[in-house]
Amino acid sequence: MTTTPTLIEIAPGLFRVRKDAPEPPKSDLPMPNVISDTMPPTEQVNGKFYESKSAFRRVGRQLGLTEVGNEKPKPRPRYRETRETKVERRRTLERVVAEYRQGRRARKG
Repeated sequence: MTTTPTLIEIAPGLFRVRKDAPEPPKSDLPMPNVISDTMPPTEQVNGKFYESKSAFRRVGRQLGLTEVGNEKPKPRPRYRETRETKVERRRTLERVVAEYRQGRRARKG
């Protein structure tokens, strides 16, 4: 048994098949997860107490502080080996080996 499509008129002489809109997905939770800006009074390094997380963080950034857990590591510079560095390394090693063979040792202390 097939059901006949229901037509709706969207303009004079123009019809479309009525499609039931899907119900939007809903959570089982009573409300969405919202992180509050309020916090118990907390002292910042400047000696003042703050009850707003955003104000607390703003003052910390102005003072140059890093909030633990939110710091971003600085990218390490890429080491690019050039012909000059290879030549310099070889010369240094040859010099050190020659000094060692001559009996020169590094002093302790």
